[in-house]
Amino acid sequence: MAPEKDIAGARLGTYDLTVGYNGVPLISDIAMSAARGEIITLIGPNGSGKTTILKTIARQLAPVAGTILIEGDDIKRLSGREIAREMAVVLTERIRPDLMTCYEFVSAGRYPYTGNFGLLTDKDREAVDTALRLVNASEIAERYVSEISDGQYQRLLIARAVCQEPEIIVLDEPTSFLDIKHKKELLEILSGMSKTKGVSVIMSLHEIDLAERISDRIVCVKGDRIAAYGTPDEIFAGSTIPDLYGIDAGSYNALLGKLELTAPEGPVRCFVIGGNGTGIPFYRELQKKGVPFAAGILMPNDIDVSVAMPLAGKLICTEPFMPADDAMKKEAEDLIDASEFVIVSGCPEGEYNRINSELEKYAAGRGKKIVRTIGELREVLS
Repeated sequence: MAPEKDIAGARLGTYDLTVGYNGVPLISDIAMSAARGEIITLIGPNGSGKTTILKTIARQLAPVAGTILIEGDDIKRLSGREIAREMAVVLTERIRPDLMTCYEFVSAGRYPYTGNFGLLTDKDREAVDTALRLVNASEIAERYVSEISDGQYQRLLIARAVCQEPEIIVLDEPTSFLDIKHKKELLEILSGMSKTKGVSVIMSLHEIDLAERISDRIVCVKGDRIAAYGTPDEIFAGSTIPDLYGIDAGSYNALLGKLELTAPEGPVRCFVIGGNGTGIPFYRELQKKGVPFAAGILMPNDIDVSVAMPLAGKLICTEPFMPADDAMKKEAEDLIDASEFVIVSGCPEGEYNRINSELEKYAAGRGKKIVRTIGELREVLS
């Protein structure tokens, strides 16, 4: 958890915070902090309490106990307008105004600065235009909010928060309803805001691979408690992620941020001669078809190993940067003999993997069918 001294000097911090509904505690002892320009991401299973924490920080829910500080001031003592000048909030909302244009919707983010009459100045309009450009939504500015897609609406929510010019931005699953391109753009926007403008970002994400890449610190939320809190290097090491999500089948690879499914059971039906990433599509296709397989001979630092290890019934690896020895070759030949067919994935050959071509020749000499493409593999398995 965040040390008390870090919380006291943070732009936003929580101390001894307990969140819940109607005074009933859900998660207790929440202590975290966000310094200037930091990105803090909450991850965890569905229903674990991430949104409840964010709503409490945003003062949409009253804390059951504890303290939330903005620039050292207790959030309870700040007015709504004072908070709005410091913090922008983008929570999961699906209610859309019927007769409001996208421009008008985004301009509502200028409320903390427009006074009681809500009149936009040239500075306000410039902020709205900038925010729309930032999220690539300028072309829909004059359309009604009721006419746009969920992805476009999500970008509008971000734009409304951006034009508020906050020091802190709180977002609940901001990548929901966005395709891959717009997820990338959104995270680049948030990263850019944190780096160039010093904005502190606190958000929840379902995509833990994205959380690993963008976050300075990660909060692991697990129902009734904070299971872990630390840097991505700390969180994505060991068993933290499998324990958080209760992954007891399959395998999560922290290095690649990938979840692999459970290996097929049964005797080996094929041998894959892979390497340099070329074997990965074959390993996954075999897993989808429920075909047990063996793979090799790979060096342990080959990217193929990260996928082959959880999916293969048998994996043969050399020592790092060392060629295969005779015992490994004999083991591979025995597995080829036991296989119905052999896959040659097309890995480039070099000094340390010349054994691959020898194994291919051995398989051909034993009359084994050689498969070289995913299409051929599907034909063999059909």
